[in-house]
Amino acid sequence: MDLHEAEPARDPRVRRTRAAVMQAVFDLVSARGTTAITVSEIAELADVSRRVVYQHFGDLDTLLLETGLDLARRELLPRLADLREPVDGRAETLVLARHFSDNRVFYRALLTGSCAFALDRGLIRLMLPLNRHGVAHRYGDKLSPQAIDDLAAFITGGAGSFVTTWVVDGAPDPEAFTDRLLSVISLMMELR
Repeated sequence: MDLHEAEPARDPRVRRTRAAVMQAVFDLVSARGTTAITVSEIAELADVSRRVVYQHFGDLDTLLLETGLDLARRELLPRLADLREPVDGRAETLVLARHFSDNRVFYRALLTGSCAFALDRGLIRLMLPLNRHGVAHRYGDKLSPQAIDDLAAFITGGAGSFVTTWVVDGAPDPEAFTDRLLSVISLMMELR
């Protein structure tokens, strides 16, 4: 199962510039704990012009969103893809919890900022195939394809909301969070 979204082929210089700009966003947001940063600050830290930032990303909210999704694509999805078939979901959930715990300051700022809704939707889109695969693995012969899609969407959205609440308000203990999330999902699955 391929969890990576295909990135359009780009000139290596373009990729380096985009990476430098997104790294600058990550560094600034993580250092300050807020998305209240300026394009000028980003451009200066990335060693590019403001014009280049706007040409690549359009506006600050798009840049924040792309940086958050890029972090998940680069760091979270490969770790999840490295895991083999899900047995009970604990390994996947723990990888997810550790990723958000390790980057809590950054994600907390984004999930409470102006790009929060778009980031939430984007993260759900990234995680939906994994959850669809897990539901199909567990219930494939008992559920219709539509029911598999619906259940995966329900779990992904609910888990996404749970993760957001934990990142924004909770104590970043990935082990305890993993146990809580799996307990809720298990209870929900038993209510059928």
